[in-house]
Amino acid sequence: MKSEVSLKRKSSVKTLTKIGVLSAVATVLMLFDFPLWFAPNFYQLDFSEVPVLIGGFALGPIAGAMIELVKILLNFVLNGTDTGGIGEIANLIVGCSFIVPAAYIYKHKKSVKSAVIGMVVGTLCLTIIGSALNYFVLLPVYSKVFGAPIEAFVNMGNVINPAIVDLKTLVLYAVAPFNLFKGIIVSAITLLIYKRISPILHR
Repeated sequence: MKSEVSLKRKSSVKTLTKIGVLSAVATVLMLFDFPLWFAPNFYQLDFSEVPVLIGGFALGPIAGAMIELVKILLNFVLNGTDTGGIGEIANLIVGCSFIVPAAYIYKHKKSVKSAVIGMVVGTLCLTIIGSALNYFVLLPVYSKVFGAPIEAFVNMGNVINPAIVDLKTLVLYAVAPFNLFKGIIVSAITLLIYKRISPILHR
């Protein structure tokens, strides 16, 4: 009985250690962001979801959500916030909308096919939920926090794409493609490196 308890404790410590390491890697990667050509430069792409998705695949969807949470909390401590925490909460929801479905699908059948299906579903969830949050929460909040009308953000998008003329088209032609592109890129990188890294995470 004691040996079983001891093994469970060791397993829990190992899992928490892996979550901590992956969160730290994700936090570092979050610092290296850059804009994309089809979206205003306040949308920055980074690869911090790669270690989060790898952790979700290796340790399960709950662990993936924990890595996402710790990553955002660490970034909050390092860089602070301009939105009173609203942006961080939204980022957590958006990140989990990608990681949790993908990891959940993979958990039930660990194969390349299920991983791809999971990442496709996760990318679609990321795109839909990310677009909805930007439309209903993030952009209105940023407008109030920065004291700028939403039209200012729309105009920044219009400079890049003349089809962007209001909030709906900003979300349709910039936010949705941004999240879709992010999901595809993160999924592709994860697919390429997961098999090489997973043996370390399963020790």
